[in-house]
Amino acid sequence: MEPIKKTLAKQLQSPSFKEKYEQARQEVLRHEAVQAFIANHQATLTAQMIEDALPKFLEYTSQASECCHAGSVRACTNAVVGCVPKLVLQGTTVEVMYATCPQKYKEDEARAVAEMISSLHMPRETLSASLSTMAMDTGARLEIARFVANFINQIKETKEMPSKGLYIYGGFGVGKSFILGAVANELANIQVRSVLVYVPEFLREIKQAIDDKTLQQKMDFVKKAPVLMLDDLGAESLTSWSRDEILGAILHYRMAEG
Repeated sequence: MEPIKKTLAKQLQSPSFKEKYEQARQEVLRHEAVQAFIANHQATLTAQMIEDALPKFLEYTSQASECCHAGSVRACTNAVVGCVPKLVLQGTTVEVMYATCPQKYKEDEARAVAEMISSLHMPRETLSASLSTMAMDTGARLEIARFVANFINQIKETKEMPSKGLYIYGGFGVGKSFILGAVANELANIQVRSVLVYVPEFLREIKQAIDDKTLQQKMDFVKKAPVLMLDDLGAESLTSWSRDEILGAILHYRMAEG
């Protein structure tokens, strides 16, 4: 049986392989971006350096060098998903570096915003709300929008949380929860974390937490939220325990801590 090394050597020396190699080599070197790179570094690149860089040139030309805007990073076919290649000269060596593409930037930014919002039993559609899609068809909503704008501007200017909050009230289905979601997203855009809590379900969960010994953990999570939003507060009758030991304790802590 002929050794593999000897067989490979024969293949590499065969006319057909040499022809295919030269064809691929010329195709890579004729690539517009490769020619531009060589021209930009002609004072440094030698013929041998260019030959040595052929694998890197091939790596570069076999991928999309610009974001394809496929709509999702998952559709990216590049070697490094969500990144585009760039040819760089490091000393006497040509390398391929990868930079994050606009689509990945967009998705990373959206993910970072989503991670700024913690939700306890809030509907998913509420968490996607925004002020830009909120109907400004009443004086009350315009007033809320102005308050939110001032609230956020104050955070931007002072780097501190305003001392006063906002109490929103109204009939069923007028959009109070939507407004909370919109405010949370506006805060997330300036890197401020918030916690949205649907109070009736939260109180039921707190009762169960006594048995599984997670009461203090859940209370601390809500009490120490940078911005806390309580939805449907008063939607159901409160017992003296839920009023004094749960909601009262949360509000007292936040008022005492400023």
